[in-house]
Amino acid sequence: METKTKISGAEAFIRSLLHEGVDTIFGYPGGAIMPVFDALYDFDKHVNHILTRHEQGATHAAQGYARVSGKVGVCLVTSGPAATNAITGIGDAMMDSTPMVVITGQVGAALLGSDAFQEIDVVGITQPITKWAYQIRKAEDIAWAVARAFYIARSGRPGPVVLDFAKNAQFEKIDFDYKPCTFIRSYIPIPEVNTDQIVAAAALINQAKKPFALVGQGVILANAEQELKAFLEKGNIPAAWTLLGSSAMSTDFTLNKGFLGMHGNVGPNLKTNECDVLIAIGMRFDDRVTGDLSRYAKQAKIIHLDIDISEINKNVKVDAPVLGTAKETLAALTEKINTASHSDWIESFKEYEEREFEKVIQKEIHPTTAEITMGEVIRKVSEATNNEAILVTDVGQNQMMAARYFNYTKTRSMVTSGGLGTMGFGIPAAMGAKIGAPERTVCMFAGDGGFQMTIQELGTIMQEQIGVKMIILNNHFLGMVRQWQEMFFEERYSFTKMQNPDFIAIAKAYRIEGTEVSARENLDAAIADMLKDDKPYLLVVNVEMKGMVFPMIPTGASVSDILLG
Repeated sequence: METKTKISGAEAFIRSLLHEGVDTIFGYPGGAIMPVFDALYDFDKHVNHILTRHEQGATHAAQGYARVSGKVGVCLVTSGPAATNAITGIGDAMMDSTPMVVITGQVGAALLGSDAFQEIDVVGITQPITKWAYQIRKAEDIAWAVARAFYIARSGRPGPVVLDFAKNAQFEKIDFDYKPCTFIRSYIPIPEVNTDQIVAAAALINQAKKPFALVGQGVILANAEQELKAFLEKGNIPAAWTLLGSSAMSTDFTLNKGFLGMHGNVGPNLKTNECDVLIAIGMRFDDRVTGDLSRYAKQAKIIHLDIDISEINKNVKVDAPVLGTAKETLAALTEKINTASHSDWIESFKEYEEREFEKVIQKEIHPTTAEITMGEVIRKVSEATNNEAILVTDVGQNQMMAARYFNYTKTRSMVTSGGLGTMGFGIPAAMGAKIGAPERTVCMFAGDGGFQMTIQELGTIMQEQIGVKMIILNNHFLGMVRQWQEMFFEERYSFTKMQNPDFIAIAKAYRIEGTEVSARENLDAAIADMLKDDKPYLLVVNVEMKGMVFPMIPTGASVSDILLG
C-alpha cells in the first residue's frame, strides 16, 4: 500500500485503515470529515462503507460487527453533534470491552479553541470512556496514530479508541509510510502468566468439595472456549455464565448450569452462596451478578482469572488472583488440577432446576393463558433456527427473557448492551452483526420502546438489504420499568404505558416485509415465514401487557433472596 508520491492526509488515513485489515466502516459524512469521505470514494472496492441514519446507529453497528467477527469495529463521523451522538456507543463499548475505533472530524488546527462552527472538545469528552483518545493535528501523525489506535483497541482487554481528525491534516500532503504498532512503552496489554498464581489457584480447586465457575465474556474475547471446556471437564466443575458470557458454553453442555444475576437461574445464584471455591473467569463481579456484596459468597475461597489487574479486588476480595488472558491461564490451570468427580454437588443443582421449571419456566414457554408470552416467542424462534442463530437484543424485559430462553450451539452468538444497558442498541447492533457474520441468521429482539429509539436505522437495512430478522415483543409498555413500578412503587404506572404506531406499516414504508401476530395459533407460521429466506423481516408479536421476568433478585438484596414470583 506504500506510495512514493505525496498523497493527502485523507488518503493516507484510508490506506492506514486498509493496512489494519479494515473491510467495513459504519458512518455518516459531514463537513469536517468530508476530505476523508472524498478519499473513500476511490477505495470502494477495498472497503465497504455502510451509511447509517444516525451516528449512534453507526457506533452500535460497529459494536455488533466487532462482537461477532472478533475484528475491530470502525465508525467514521463528522465533528460537533456527530461526535456527541457517538458518545453513547463509545461508552457502551467501553463498559462491554468491545474493540472499536471511532474517527471524528474536527475543525482545522488553526481554529481550535475558537468555538468554530461544529467544534467541540472531543478528546476531553471521550477520554474517560475510551482506552485512548487522540487528536490528529498534522498529516505526518496519521499513520502513527492509526497504528497505535488499532493496537490499543484490540490488544489486552479490548475497548474503544477515538481519533479526532483536524480538517487541515486531511488536506495536507505527505509521503506515506505505514508501520504497524506492536509495542507501547508502559502499556502491558497481556500480563505474563505467574506460575505461583496458577499453583495457588490449583491448590484451592484440588481441595474443593463444591467448586463453582462463573464464566464471563473474557473467555469469548480470548477465544478460550475450548480451554474452558477442557478445564471444566477435567475438574468436573459446574459453571454458570454472565449476560455477556452467553454462548461461551453451548446450552446443552452438561456442566452448563445456566444464567447468573438479577434475572438469572435459581440454581446458579443460590449455589454462589453454597460453594466452597468460586472460580471467576473473565468477569468483573458486576452488581447485577453479585447483589449485596456484604452477603456475596462469604463462605467461599475466591479465584479470579482476569486480564485486567484493575478488576482484581475491585468489587470482591479474592484469595487467589490469576492474571493473564483466559486462553493461557485456563490451559495452565488445567494442567495443574486433578481429575475430579463432584457428582453429589452437581446433582444438588437439580432440585433448584426442577423448582424453577415448575414455578417459572413451564408457565413462560408453555403458557396455558390465552395471551402470548415473551418466553414462548423467544424459545420458538431459537428452536426454529436449530439454536444456531446469533441473538441480538435491545434492553429491558426483552433482553432478560432472551438471555433466559434463547439457546446456543455456537460461540459469539449473543450481542447485547450489558454494562450501559442502552435502549436503542438492538436494531443497529443487529445490522453490524449480520455484516460481520453474513452466513449466519441474526435474530434481534426488542421491546416496543427500545425499537422506536433507533427506528430510523430501518433505512440503512433497506438501502443495504441487510437480512436481519427483527422481532418486536410488543406489550404497549416500557416493560421493565413497569415491572419495577408494579413490584416496588405500588403499581403507580407513571409514564410507562405506550401508544404505538403501526410498526408493520412503517416497515412497509421502508420496503421491509413483515407481519403482526396476536393469536398463538398464528405464531409458528409467522416465524417460519420470517426465516424462509435471508431478507430483512419484521415480526411484531403482541404479548401479554403485564408479563413479569422472574426469577428476580431485588436491588440491594442478596443472591440468596431470589424471588420466583
